[in-house]
Amino acid sequence: MIPLSTRLCYGIGGAVGAIKEAAYTVFILLFYTQVLGLSGTVTGTIIAVSLVWDGISDPLVGSLSDRLRSRYGRRHPFMALSILPLGLGFIGLFSPPQTVIENSTWLAGWLLFWSLWVRTFATTFVIPHLALSAEITSDYHGRTQILGARMGFMFLCAVLLPALALTLIFPEQDGVDGRFDPSRYPLYGLLSCAVVWVLATLSTLGTRRHIRAEVEHPGGSDTSRTTPFALFADLRLTLSNRNFRLLIGYDIAATTAYGVISTLNILVWTFFWSFSSTEISIIMAAPTLLGVGLAISTLGPLGRRFSKQRLVQLSLAGLILNCLWLYPLQLFGWLPANSDTLVLALNFIFMLIFMYFFMVRLVSSTSIVADLTDEHELDHGLRQEAGFFSVINFVSKLATIAGPLYGGLALDIIGLETGMRPGDVPVETLHGLVYALGLGVIPPLLVALWIISRVATSQAHVEAVQAKIAARHQRRQSNI
Repeated sequence: MIPLSTRLCYGIGGAVGAIKEAAYTVFILLFYTQVLGLSGTVTGTIIAVSLVWDGISDPLVGSLSDRLRSRYGRRHPFMALSILPLGLGFIGLFSPPQTVIENSTWLAGWLLFWSLWVRTFATTFVIPHLALSAEITSDYHGRTQILGARMGFMFLCAVLLPALALTLIFPEQDGVDGRFDPSRYPLYGLLSCAVVWVLATLSTLGTRRHIRAEVEHPGGSDTSRTTPFALFADLRLTLSNRNFRLLIGYDIAATTAYGVISTLNILVWTFFWSFSSTEISIIMAAPTLLGVGLAISTLGPLGRRFSKQRLVQLSLAGLILNCLWLYPLQLFGWLPANSDTLVLALNFIFMLIFMYFFMVRLVSSTSIVADLTDEHELDHGLRQEAGFFSVINFVSKLATIAGPLYGGLALDIIGLETGMRPGDVPVETLHGLVYALGLGVIPPLLVALWIISRVATSQAHVEAVQAKIAARHQRRQSNI
């Protein structure tokens, strides 16, 4: 059992990446297109370009972190140096000056610059922090516990932060919907900055007791040559694991679906369901609190009954089935008007089911990555935790590109134009928004389900691998 203090100190670091994701999944597309007037295609393309850089930087940072040797370990120097610039990046992202807003080219450049800035410093914190999980514990279930804490804080912050903002920063005032008031967004940038500074600092300081383990961990990466060729060799070596290659394919498909959901959700809630800021904050926050709590409390019993691979399969099946009931009911006219309390309640149930299965899926698959680092050490004699997590993050971000690209193009195709407000959008446009959501989500989830079924791993296999590694270390010690 991992101590509660360790789980908390490590777990709150998961909020750092979540704050970035919250900014892009909830507010950026709405802010830059519907509020500032930048075209959906341009905005989606810029976000996609920044995601490409985000993905490329992941394995670079991962390899550099694996190779670092310092008195502060391999992970903490990167984490500590990321905190200040990352917070400042959120201020820049949500505070374009008026002269920039008035010129679409300058506005596009502003979005690109600060997107690259935020994503770069988020990477230099998140990748080393993820790698730290495999070093804190090698226990099969312990890794699920500690990553569950990280994912729990990640989901809570990703949802509660924008939900809080929708309630306090973006409420309707004097008949004006705060989501379409450009003067509100700099406040959200300041809020994101403050939360990043506080939580990242607490996680970095709270996990400093594990610095010693980082310095002395056997089987570290070869640090003799830190060159571009050496970094590429590190990346190629991680891809030699068959299970890891399959996990990459699964993650590409699953993350593509998530990218579409996260991009279009705020627009569907705003225009298709005509929910107010307060109602959206309820749908985002309450089901997430319940879903994350339920997932954390059931992962232990489920993990003792099912393998991590099986839990991922069951979760994907649940996500697919959950996509097939709520929206068809509305499209067929079987639900009351959007203002009816029943509609809000059904969306609440929909989000609760979604958050539960998504949480179980993500924790289980991420824990599998930590287990595969043991296979890698047995095969190659190297500990490259950051390398593995960075590759997964790399392909996830490349897959996430589909979200803003698909979403931006969908907005232009279905005719959701700048200046439109809930209640004034043509019915065919609203239906097009739902069809775009379904077509972008269900097919990739089915592909992910097929690929994960081919991954071969279990608790017995992981423990056998760890036993062989321990025996090899003992032989080395006896020969010294």
